[in-house]
Amino acid sequence: MSSKIDILSVPIANISLAETKDFVFRCIAEGRAASIATANAEMVMRAQKDRELAQALQEADLVIPDGAGVLWAAEQKGQKFKERVTGCDVAELLLKEAAARQTPVYLFGAAAGVADEAAANVEARYGKLNLAGTHSGFFSAAEEKDIIDEIRSHGTRILLVALGVPKQEKWIRDHLYDLGPCVCMGVGGTFDVLAGRVGRAPVWMQQNRLEWLYRLCKEPSRFRRMLALPRFMAAVKFGGRM
Repeated sequence: MSSKIDILSVPIANISLAETKDFVFRCIAEGRAASIATANAEMVMRAQKDRELAQALQEADLVIPDGAGVLWAAEQKGQKFKERVTGCDVAELLLKEAAARQTPVYLFGAAAGVADEAAANVEARYGKLNLAGTHSGFFSAAEEKDIIDEIRSHGTRILLVALGVPKQEKWIRDHLYDLGPCVCMGVGGTFDVLAGRVGRAPVWMQQNRLEWLYRLCKEPSRFRRMLALPRFMAAVKFGGRM
């Protein structure tokens, strides 16, 4: 297993994109359930006050360095992550590999129809998926039970959960062992990207840790959420004493 770098009490794996894929398919080969969380500055700051989220991150089998902020935070400690490993990149790579191996996958979350659009676009790029099912992120308590039954009974081995932070992390923690031997990952707005409804920043912005700026320009309503960034930087600088 990879080493970890602690960022404000969140243990984040020092792992590459390829190693993340290998971890997932090793879990599948071993027939064991596992959970993956994608940590960025906003999530880490939310975990400082949300004990349930903090617990979910502590208990996750793998927390990957999704945001540029966590890479910066490690550098302030004299450490360095191998690379930024975004949830969107991991999800697309897993779906590509799942298509090649015909691994059963289930897409859960986002608005009605988005998961189906995402699956169709992935199939157009990488070939037919072994799609165990899809469901939007809107459901009743009764429907939730049916969703869990469907995920398990259809032999899902990779479950991507797009319910938003922190709901998706808590949902995975609460239901991981009800779902059968599958690897579950919270993927936020990834289905919207894969469906072509939302664009990602140009590669040069991603490489220069400016994807947050691109998203803010595209979605000014994110401004309040982005206020977590200066708080995160201050917390890192002052050792969490805020």
